[in-house]
Amino acid sequence: MHPLIQETIERCRSAGLRRTKALEELLTTLLESARPMTLAELAASPRLADQCDKATVFRLLQRLIEHGLVRRLGLHERAAYFTLLLPDRHSDYLICTGCGSIEAISAPCPVHELEEQIRLKTGYRNLYHELEFFGLCPRCA
Repeated sequence: MHPLIQETIERCRSAGLRRTKALEELLTTLLESARPMTLAELAASPRLADQCDKATVFRLLQRLIEHGLVRRLGLHERAAYFTLLLPDRHSDYLICTGCGSIEAISAPCPVHELEEQIRLKTGYRNLYHELEFFGLCPRCA
């Protein structure tokens, strides 16, 4: 088992989530994915298709979101995408308002310095941010 999966499973257990085969397969699928995935993609993935149904995957995702282990991305009226939140890893995203496609931004995050200043001035702990940019992708433009 990949060390990041083991670490994430421990974070789940600390949050009070029960360790199940479906949970392990969902976490592994999210970790191995090169991009955020939709509920339909997750439910149809080779690791999960034989393990559980779409409703079970949805319930697991909701619990993981509630405990800050998964991030929901995308436009509310379109399919949501899900990505695993890992300590010391951060991604910002471009989301097309036309087709709903999503991609990680491969540029330095401009908010990290501001986040540190806010943390120092306010005393907040475990401070984080989520940054999403919306617009029309080249195909839709």
